[in-house]
Amino acid sequence: MLKRLSWSEAGAAERRAALRRPALSEVPERAARVAAIMDCVRREGDAAVLRWTEELDGVKPESLEVSREDIDRAWSGLDAALRAVMTVAAERISKFHELQKPLEIRLDFGDGTVLRRKPVALSSVGLYAPAGSAPLPSTVLMTAIPAAIAGCPLKSLAAPPGPDGKIASAILAAARLCGIDRVFRMGGAQAIAAMAYGTETVPKADKIFGPGNAWVAEAKRLAAQDPGGAAADMPAGPSEVMVVVDAESDPEFAAADLLSQAEHGADSQAVLVALDAGAAGAVDEAVLRQIEGLPRRKIAERALSKSLCVLVDDEDAALEVIEAYAPEHLLLQSSGARALSERVRSAGSVFVGPYSPEAAGDYCAGTNHVLPTYGAARSFSGLGVESFMRWISFQESTPAGLEAIADPTEVLASCEGLEGHRRAVAIRRASSPVRKARR
Repeated sequence: MLKRLSWSEAGAAERRAALRRPALSEVPERAARVAAIMDCVRREGDAAVLRWTEELDGVKPESLEVSREDIDRAWSGLDAALRAVMTVAAERISKFHELQKPLEIRLDFGDGTVLRRKPVALSSVGLYAPAGSAPLPSTVLMTAIPAAIAGCPLKSLAAPPGPDGKIASAILAAARLCGIDRVFRMGGAQAIAAMAYGTETVPKADKIFGPGNAWVAEAKRLAAQDPGGAAADMPAGPSEVMVVVDAESDPEFAAADLLSQAEHGADSQAVLVALDAGAAGAVDEAVLRQIEGLPRRKIAERALSKSLCVLVDDEDAALEVIEAYAPEHLLLQSSGARALSERVRSAGSVFVGPYSPEAAGDYCAGTNHVLPTYGAARSFSGLGVESFMRWISFQESTPAGLEAIADPTEVLASCEGLEGHRRAVAIRRASSPVRKARR
């Protein structure tokens, strides 16, 4: 059974303690080790990447980059059924993300000044696809498709090689389907370092995207803090789900969703929010039944041991829990799911109704599964086309346009004690044809 908390009976401190994520498991000196790996790669390039890959992963690839022939071969040799469903997923993800393309804005004040704000794609992006216990081609789709729609000229993918020194064919096939430009056999902190700083073979990225283990997360954090490194997509922690149920909910559905999250990893967290004590008990029973046949049962059990059931009196209280936790995945399966969904402000992705499982969002629904975790949903969005773009503003004034804003500009510059700023306007005014015409 999930540990229970009565929201109405708990005090503020008890509530905060209950919703606090389990501390990220830390290997001693991990930060120092990751920093050393990144410094080594920055100084020695390809040789350091290959050396660390051999030391940490126990494999020495023949070369870092995967040839175009190998990528094409992976696609043509992929099981036809898998190739078909991968194509369907890519089409749905593309349709949803195409709608996210931002538009340039333009404002003409009519006094001689025109302002514009233009979206521009990042020039070079690094995408990371973790291996873990199984290859994750879906992560390639989720990162590469919005990058392509944004119009990024160079899209590089890094994925850890297997014991045979090769990247899983499903990953390579997904790269081929999504139009990845270059693919590299490397994983972990050394892969992030290679993309952040560039090597003889690996192009330097402006920004790095994709999930990974604690080593990858730490490397992305360090690279983002270094002016010579690369920005990171979002803060990352263990994956998590929150499921909201009431007396009308199907406990089997809720239990399946909790377990689908718990099997991700022992550090994953599954939180049940129940508007009815009987519903909570029914979900507990369903979890016990379903976990019996789960291949990753031991992993799920460890995750559930650190998970929680919060009992609430009404939807207002349920919303309090949601906002306090800010879940990566939020599944609303109560009878008022749609209305409740419109009130949610802090969640990575919301799944509304009993027939909207998180698994669909992970693969084929069309939304993106690269999402903020560990409470970052309060201030970060999930991956989208805009994540691969930046905005540039433009200002163009005629002499008359400058004259229209010159007085307030000079006054504000003087207020802030910036005489050079004031003079930059005054000098132009002195030679302006508008001022001369007035004379």
